[in-house]
Amino acid sequence: MADADLFALESAALANAKAAYADSCADPRAALAEMIVHYERLMRESRRLIRRSDRAELDMNQMNRQLHELAQQLEYRATHDPLSGALNRAAVIEQASDCLEHGDMALIVLDIDHFKWINDDFGHPAGDTVIKTVVNCLKALFGPGIAIGRVGGEEFSVVWPTSSPEEAKEVGMRICDAIADQVFGAPINRQITASVGVSWNSMHTSFELAYSRADEALYAAKRAGRNCVKLYSQLPLPVTPPPASEDASTPCH
Repeated sequence: MADADLFALESAALANAKAAYADSCADPRAALAEMIVHYERLMRESRRLIRRSDRAELDMNQMNRQLHELAQQLEYRATHDPLSGALNRAAVIEQASDCLEHGDMALIVLDIDHFKWINDDFGHPAGDTVIKTVVNCLKALFGPGIAIGRVGGEEFSVVWPTSSPEEAKEVGMRICDAIADQVFGAPINRQITASVGVSWNSMHTSFELAYSRADEALYAAKRAGRNCVKLYSQLPLPVTPPPASEDASTPCH
C-alpha cells in the first residue's frame, strides 16, 4: 500500500489554483480563498512542529547533561574512597605507575599511629573523623595537583614526582609535622601522629617495588618509635648471616 499523502488537500488546492490561473475565464477568487485556508493551516502546523522540535531539543540537551553528570559520578566513585574522598588503592597504583613511566618519583606511605587506640578510646565515628581530617590536611598541604590516596584502613600514600631523594624525605617530614600539628577537635583530646615511609624510585621502576620499599621504610619508622620519617635508601643494610660451617662428619662424595 502506498504511503498516504500528508498534503493531499493542499495539493488539490494548489492544482485548482493552477487551473484557475491557466483559465482566463475562471474566477480565481474561489481558488485563492481555498489556498489561503490551507496556507494558514500549514503555518499553524509548522509552528506547532517547531515548538515540539524545540522542546525535544531541550529535553535531549538535558538528558545529555544528566548522562554526563552520571558518568562523572560513576568515574569518581570508581576511583575514590567513599569515606575520605582520597583516591582509592587502584587509582593510586594507576597514578604512580603512570608517573614512573615518565620520570622519577617518590612514593610516600604514612600510617596513623595507634589508630586502634583512637577507635577504642573515642569510638569509630571519631576514628572516621581522624581519617577524613588527615586527608584534608594532606590536600591543604599539597593542593589538587598531587595524587593523595587511602590505601588501607589508616594507611595513606602520596605520589610525588621528583628526581631528588632529599626532596622526597623533606616532603615526608612536612607530612609528619603537619599531622602532628593538626587539631582534631572533640572528643579527641590528645595529639595524633603518623609514621612515614618514603621510597625514591627512578623512572621505569615497577609500582610493586616502589611500594615494597616505602612499606619497608614505614615499618622502620614504626620500629624507631613512630612519629618520624624513614627513607628506604638510608635504611641500614640487612645483616647477612654467615654460611653454616660444613659438618666434618659428613662424608665426601
